[in-house]
Amino acid sequence: MAILIDETKKVLVQGITGREGMARTRLMMGYGTNVVAGCTPGRGGAEVEGVPVFDCVEEAVEKIGQIDISVIFVPAPLVKGATIEAFDAGVKLAVIVPDRVPVYDVMEIAHRAKQTGAAFTGPNTLGLLSPGKGVLGMMGGRAETAKKWFKPGPVGITSRSGGMTSSLAYYLNQEGIGQTTIVHVGGDSIVGLPHPEVVKLFEKDPETKLVVMFGEIGGSQEEQVADLIEKGEFTKPLVAFIGGKAAKEGTRFSHAGAIVEGNRGTHAGKVKRLLEVGATVVDKFDDIPKTVKAKLAEMGL
Repeated sequence: MAILIDETKKVLVQGITGREGMARTRLMMGYGTNVVAGCTPGRGGAEVEGVPVFDCVEEAVEKIGQIDISVIFVPAPLVKGATIEAFDAGVKLAVIVPDRVPVYDVMEIAHRAKQTGAAFTGPNTLGLLSPGKGVLGMMGGRAETAKKWFKPGPVGITSRSGGMTSSLAYYLNQEGIGQTTIVHVGGDSIVGLPHPEVVKLFEKDPETKLVVMFGEIGGSQEEQVADLIEKGEFTKPLVAFIGGKAAKEGTRFSHAGAIVEGNRGTHAGKVKRLLEVGATVVDKFDDIPKTVKAKLAEMGL
């Protein structure tokens, strides 16, 4: 089993005729993702990698049938319109790859998602991948690389860093530890499925036995995960790493959402809170694979 993406999900690519849209469609299809349609206004009737292109999402749904997921590769100012168009056409998950999407646009997207019973990952996400089942976005870069790097197994990954998402999976696989699903939640200050929402999905997945979380300074996603553990809403072992230990107040660490302001979102505060509820927090990124391996051994896996 996997969360969010598997081989049965029907996927639409918005912005499929652009450079990134075409390249990532090639990646997704090469990995086995069920891409059934693309959408670019004014380009209806074209094809990309054998995938039919429509002028709008509603037309794609009319011709193809219900679509489960839209992966969005349009310029940041157009993301709000594209995402809301997908939600209004019945799409229940949007993967918003572009960065620099205006915060108020993201808030409007979140509002429409709630109204329509939909969800979204990102903005500013590499996407997500379920080994052997499907990839959404640009994780792995090429299908051949993704097939080599990511293998099925019992570990779920949720990460605020795109590069570290792929690196986590790579180094775990070097230790013979595969994954159920790998999720880059996105690097912006407001994202659709932050760490707490992702770990709740992993909690419901019987094949996910342990979760690795790559956190960062800024915001309160990691503390909210600790709250879920404390309330018994997340019960699986959690191995966490928090980036940005050396950052001082006012320092932005890599992403728009990773900035310390006063006492909020500090490295020490996040580590302290996670340790309080029994999570395992490693001090060095390199310690993650051996720590996960030891935890799985304790579980008899």
